[in-house]
Amino acid sequence: MKLVIVDYGSGNLRSVKNSLQTAAHNADLAHQVTVSSDPDIVAKAEYLVLPGVGAFADCKANLIKIDGMIAAIEHVALTLARPFLGICVGMQLMAEVGEEGGVKTAGLGWINGSITAMHPRIDEVPLKVPHMGWNQLIISDHMANDIMFDRLAADSRVYFLHGYHLTGYHLAGGDDKQIAAWTDYGGHIVAAVKTDNLTGVQFHPEKSQKVGQRILANWLSYTC
Repeated sequence: MKLVIVDYGSGNLRSVKNSLQTAAHNADLAHQVTVSSDPDIVAKAEYLVLPGVGAFADCKANLIKIDGMIAAIEHVALTLARPFLGICVGMQLMAEVGEEGGVKTAGLGWINGSITAMHPRIDEVPLKVPHMGWNQLIISDHMANDIMFDRLAADSRVYFLHGYHLTGYHLAGGDDKQIAAWTDYGGHIVAAVKTDNLTGVQFHPEKSQKVGQRILANWLSYTC
């Protein structure tokens, strides 16, 4: 299977590539992992990964700068409905809008909600932002039998590094089934989203050791 990691100047590409290669090898999956900034190559991906670090607006601008890149990503993820994984800001870009720095920037609009600043508190005492470190991954009930979180211990922890998060995602009728997992850091923080073939994780699986490797291997097991 041809797996492409999108290179648009906004991701920890080497670490993500190495982690995906290791996860594929350990799971005995024959994935060919490629990093590319060429929309023609991206458009032919059978599995697609969009990493992201930094500011939402900068990441979106970098995607726009590459002529045809957003169209190529949407062709794979939406038209062909192949497995897509957004990591950190890559997940945030799946939302409707980012509000970093008081400026609204349109996202890809694949999931409900906005990316807004975190203001975590415990008993009215502010917690440190950015949210950085290991937190428990709490799987949503409707995802209990999904392959994404197969063979994870109930107390599994993953590594976060972010100051913005997904909010305003509640759907009509209170149906929040796009939320695949969350964590507790002075309140509920969305840790993962999933709708059909589209998956996003706020945490860094490439930095989350054995748990991250298991999650990546599980995602690689999705069929096209």
